[in-house]
Amino acid sequence: MHALHEPPSSWLIRHAPLIRRGGIVLDLACGSGRNARWLAEQGWQVEAVDRNEAAVAGLQQISGLHAFQADVENGRWPFAGRTFDGVVVCRYLHRPLLPLLVECLATNGVLIYETFMLGQEEFGRPQNPDFLLNANELLDVYAGRLAINAFEQGVVEIPKPMVIQRICAIRGKPGRLMP
Repeated sequence: MHALHEPPSSWLIRHAPLIRRGGIVLDLACGSGRNARWLAEQGWQVEAVDRNEAAVAGLQQISGLHAFQADVENGRWPFAGRTFDGVVVCRYLHRPLLPLLVECLATNGVLIYETFMLGQEEFGRPQNPDFLLNANELLDVYAGRLAINAFEQGVVEIPKPMVIQRICAIRGKPGRLMP
């Protein structure tokens, strides 16, 4: 464990075993890389992206991890035509990207998504509703497109009190409708 870094998401740790061992995982909006570091340490090949150049600079020397700076909200989508065995998003929301994440998943690829939802404004940041999911929003976006493996929403106490929504979903074979 890296003393200077926050531990990885418990949601990620719980669901990462569903991702193909040694596969390629995208950590979108990776920040300082708490999840990307952990994934690389566990043997996955990690593509980590964030718009903060200083944050990704701190990830450059980690084996199994390729980190780079990109503004995925305003720039060109850097993953067009690419697929990943896993896509991880934690504490980040930009709604126009939600459908693109399905396209980024390989067959049997796993989406592990966790971010804040309405109600978080009572606990702290973010408070802007643009950055807070509505109740069941991740279910509404991904049901019918991915097989929902797990879904939770509400108040959590660890690592600190916050209101979050999280989903783990798997992409089935092309042309096959998901339940």
